[in-house]
Amino acid sequence: MSAAAAKVTAIRDAGVTLADAADEFLATHRVANPNTYRAYASAVDRTVATVGGRDRLLANVADAEIGDALTFLWGGCAPATWNRNRAAVSSWLTWCQAKKNWVAPSVPAYAERRRENVDHTKAVSKTTIERLLSRRDLPLREKTLYRMLYETAARATEILALNVEDLDLEGRRAPVRSKGGAIEWVYWERGTAHLLPRLLRLPDGSIRTRGPLFLSMRRPVPARRPAAVDICPHTGRARLGYDRARVLLDSYASLDLHQLRHSAATHLGEAEIPLQLIMGKTRHKNARTAMRYVKPGAEAIAAVTTHLAPPRRTH
Repeated sequence: MSAAAAKVTAIRDAGVTLADAADEFLATHRVANPNTYRAYASAVDRTVATVGGRDRLLANVADAEIGDALTFLWGGCAPATWNRNRAAVSSWLTWCQAKKNWVAPSVPAYAERRRENVDHTKAVSKTTIERLLSRRDLPLREKTLYRMLYETAARATEILALNVEDLDLEGRRAPVRSKGGAIEWVYWERGTAHLLPRLLRLPDGSIRTRGPLFLSMRRPVPARRPAAVDICPHTGRARLGYDRARVLLDSYASLDLHQLRHSAATHLGEAEIPLQLIMGKTRHKNARTAMRYVKPGAEAIAAVTTHLAPPRRTH
């Protein structure tokens, strides 16, 4: 497109609202994966609401307003959360400019990506996990989620994306969509199997048969855009989001959701399970990547140290 034609298109499309821009972007193939859609829709919708609402013209939003909105919404969050939401908003605005030739703001330079500190000691002991899961003040939803994350060694986004109809309760397994888009199976044990029927039971005694497995406590507000698959047909409540689940685990135990997966792999390694089986459980394709998760914990190292003790004297 020539510079003159681009200018004409920009002028013609100056009347595009934030709602139109958000809806068209979220309908593209790049966010077709359900997990990606939920993350992008949440970031875009919250940014739109913060800069003036869905009826405001896209061309009237300044770069600084986008930066201020990002800072207001996620400025106090962990670097990984900031980077994830910033990337979603940046992808949306870049698409508006490059693919649609709309007049649109950009993420300002001062709202740059933040350095994520790599933590190589994320695994926690089995005692810590069991102590958390036995707490009387831990709600059933959280107890089931944390137990399921630990027993499946799955990614939190995969488990939060599960629907009730996906569950094979008798086989203690469910299909999940992996990072690459492939359908893979995760398996749980009797701890999760004991909790799931209680989680699915409704106040009237009936059992939920469809909809998201893990639900938010409230019905979604109009400003959000959950897809039909993210609304429980029995209760009208929306799917529990990753950010909310992350905040709750941090408040209960100062842990990150990923630590449950990391700890499961580490505990399997400490139990001398072969690396190939651990890779099958965690569904890692690269042995070098999986090795990061099976680094022995402090308890295992302490136990090994007993082999270096001097021989006992016999009398």
